[in-house]
This record gives sequence, C-alpha cells and structure tokens, in this order.
Amino acid sequence: MSPPVAIVTDSTAYLPSVPSGVTVVPLQVIVGGRPYDEGVSPSVGEWTPVTTSRPSPARFSDVYDSLSDISGIVAIHLSGDLSGTVGAARLAAETASVPVEVVDSRSIAMGLGFPVLAAARAAASGAAMHEVASIARAVAARTQTYFYVDTLEYLRKGGRIGAAASLVGSALLIKPLLHLEGGRIVPLEKVRTATRALSRLEDLAVAAAGTTPVEVAVQHLSAQSRAEALAERLTRRLPELVRLSVVEVGAVIGVHVGPGALGITVSPTG
Repeated sequence: MSPPVAIVTDSTAYLPSVPSGVTVVPLQVIVGGRPYDEGVSPSVGEWTPVTTSRPSPARFSDVYDSLSDISGIVAIHLSGDLSGTVGAARLAAETASVPVEVVDSRSIAMGLGFPVLAAARAAASGAAMHEVASIARAVAARTQTYFYVDTLEYLRKGGRIGAAASLVGSALLIKPLLHLEGGRIVPLEKVRTATRALSRLEDLAVAAAGTTPVEVAVQHLSAQSRAEALAERLTRRLPELVRLSVVEVGAVIGVHVGPGALGITVSPTG
C-alpha cells in the first residue's frame, strides 16, 4: 500500500477539531508592528487597529519538508481573492520534495473547513492525491456561506469588502447580509434590524439545505449566545441535518468582520 496523502490547510478554516493527517499553518495578526501567529496573538481589546498577514512561502516549505512517509500533499486554503495565502503555498510547492497540489477553496472559515474535512476523510481511506484534491474542490463548490455583520466598517478598513462597497454609504441604516460568491464577499440583502437579519440568515440556510443531507456550521465572533440560539433553531428546521457545529472565528477574520458577526455555512454531504 502506498504512503498516505497529507492535508495542509491554514488557520482560517477554524476547524472544530483537527483530524489526524491535517496540518494547520497559521496566518498572522500584526499588532503594533509585531507579528503573532493566529491563536497565540495577544488580546486586541475592542478590535483596535491591527492588520493581518499570510504565511510566507518559506513557512510552507518548512511544513512540507516536515511531513514524512507520505506520497503527496493536498494544500487547501482560503480564497485567493481574500488573501495571498494560496499564492505562497503554490510558490513553496514548486520546490517541495514531494508532489503538492494546492486547492483554492474560494471561501473562508468553515467554507474552507468542510472541504478540508472531506479531503482528510478521503486521504484516510487511501485515496490518491489527485482524487483527494478533486473531492476538496467538489465540496468547496457546493458549500454555501452566508453571514451578517453589525457594521461594514471593519470590512471597509481591511479592504475585503469588494462588491459590498456599494452598501457602505447606508451602513448606519441597515444590517447587511453578505455571502461568498466566486471567492469574493458580495452583498446579498439589506435588512433594517438585527433581529430581522438573523431571521433571514436562518431562512437562507434552510433554503440552501433543501431536502439534502447537510453539515452545517454556525460561526460567530463574540456572539456565543446568539450563535447557540441560531444553531438550536436550525436543528429543528433541518430534517436532513447530519452534523452541526458552533465555532468562534479567530483574530484574522475578526479583524475584518468585527464583534457580533454571525455566519452559517451549509455543505451537502450527499
């Protein structure tokens, strides 16, 4: 039997738990000009000005070289339209000692996490590298993410707002619903109140799930009680729910969405 395929991803997947065979490379948070790995960065208080940074190609090279007794690596990362992480992974792949196939998930958070978990299951079952990468791409393509932010100001400051920039002028008057489309954050709907926004977010997730077996992740930043209440309602409304996780996102996403953000990712399993 040939050696297994290793999976590499980055910290913005925010996996509920990291399976065997998966290595997570952290992005960085820059606080006061000093870089910290996500997950070990100091408190940034009320999200005072901080920036984020992708891992360097050298860091990916070190990770690739550290993996032994493998036939290849499938590296799955957040959208290339949101970060240079995929580009750094591809540069490192050119000189890796084993074959590396890099997958741009065109998403972030559990929109990245679900493809990673599917790839890990495929690799554990003995699938070849290209098959594992194909599964990751297929799961990423059919996974949908919707999210709510209290304000667009954090996305505007971070330059990640894309087509949603058209909403900035009325941001004080609305509670925006956004989603990921083609790897970019784009506006979905304008809602007048937070209560209505969360209700609509729930409805969008139910519609996306349909009658297909699905895995769902409710993601939040400093909004645990609202996230758990949303998860409880979804559990009642999704008859084909296979698994539901509640996950708090970390500093890299937090810098760009701000406290109070809530997101739902729906990934069909059939």
